[in-house]
Amino acid sequence: MTLDPNTHAHPDAATPCPARPLTPTEARVLGTLMEKARTVPDSYPLTLLMVQAGCNQKTSREPVMQLEEAEVLEALEALKALDLVVEVGGARVPHYEHKVQRALRIPEQSAVLLGLLMLRGPQTAAELRQNGERWYRFADGSSVEAFLEELQARPPERGGALVVKLPRAPGAREARWMHRLCGDPEPTGGAASATVGQAVAAIPARVEALEAEVERLRAQVERLMRELGLSPDGQ
Repeated sequence: MTLDPNTHAHPDAATPCPARPLTPTEARVLGTLMEKARTVPDSYPLTLLMVQAGCNQKTSREPVMQLEEAEVLEALEALKALDLVVEVGGARVPHYEHKVQRALRIPEQSAVLLGLLMLRGPQTAAELRQNGERWYRFADGSSVEAFLEELQARPPERGGALVVKLPRAPGAREARWMHRLCGDPEPTGGAASATVGQAVAAIPARVEALEAEVERLRAQVERLMRELGLSPDGQ
């Protein structure tokens, strides 16, 4: 459903995710608009060049991108078609602002978390709270978790989950979260798990190779000691 910014939909109306998954470039552009609306409100809405500069920042971005002006403009036009961005008139140069909260019907706190996830990739609740200090001050980590869980628990009639909690990595204290605006992550049995499985399977062969190398080095040391007339204990 496309929401008209000049009308108010019924509170029970369905609120879908975007009609299709966003591309990484579109997510970067949208996240940049969401960030600048909160961190540099005096410069917002943004011109095309300002959006491009924000997308290509070297800090607070994962991964770092180097988008061309044409790529950013294409993404902005696509986001306008998805009703997530609007072009603001009244100036010689077009300016752009996001409509995420209105389009997805989510509160400020949830929008902040989505924006951070789009710009910085998967993060723990603690990382999101720390990285979002300039966007919004969450009371504590549990409040971040509560909003993330609410985003994950969105029922299908409201568009379904907007974030997903990833399986906790071995040795990690907390699980990370990622947004679903670009689609679902690799399943647990996907490429990452396959890589781990291959590494585990290779351990016996590596141990055997190391043992063989140790034996070879031990033989060389013993030969050198005999040639030097030394006993094995160095006396």
